[in-house]
Amino acid sequence: MKKEDILALQSMPAASASYGRPPCRFINREFFTVTYESDPETIRQAVPEPLEPDGSNTVVYEWIKMPDSSGLGSYEESGVVIPCLYHGEPCNFISQMYLNNGPAILGGREIWGFPKKWGHPSLKVEETETLTGTLIYNNVLVAMGTMPFKYNTLDHQAVAKTIGKTQVNLKLIPDVDGSPKIAQLVSYELEDITVKGAWSGPARLSLTPHVNAPVADLPIKKCLEGKHFIADLTLPYGSVMYDYLEES
Repeated sequence: MKKEDILALQSMPAASASYGRPPCRFINREFFTVTYESDPETIRQAVPEPLEPDGSNTVVYEWIKMPDSSGLGSYEESGVVIPCLYHGEPCNFISQMYLNNGPAILGGREIWGFPKKWGHPSLKVEETETLTGTLIYNNVLVAMGTMPFKYNTLDHQAVAKTIGKTQVNLKLIPDVDGSPKIAQLVSYELEDITVKGAWSGPARLSLTPHVNAPVADLPIKKCLEGKHFIADLTLPYGSVMYDYLEES
């Protein structure tokens, strides 16, 4: 291969790219989120500077089912999101993510810095009435959330605005000698959002301590609300919000 051929490759391995080239279009992407009150000091510890917690003392635990994702395939995902501020502007810090899809893990980490690890999330309706999300890691049930199925209808425009909120990842990639090569806060905003359905209702969430899937490290004080929505949307490339190596 010549230099220009190498530089034109999408990803490793050169013989067969691990994922498609963004932007990625998601059709019928289904979300289930549980917002809960947690400990402010623990939240502060989990948020990388210069981001700041937004002062609500809340955490969002989420499940996402993605049956049709261009360049990535079909998969499910689960994780922890912390509402934050960056220079006074609202954003969400993606703290933990667990999913069952190799291309999405590789592409998510390499391009946007998503904190993705392999796990077994599931989102489905149990016994016709209860929206149920679970996350199994190393054969242990580490998270379970429940909400009545399609309880209260939400305004689609308001939900689209929530989906389009700026999201932030901490991207860390070492050099070949183990020193930091990339240490950035990467931001992105989902685009071309069409909300097809949205509902809210009471919710319950259970988190089990696990050293390799520490979703329970942000303790639950009180479950506040569940939300369930389905949308088509696009994940574009991101941008560097803050570079730790340049600022140090």
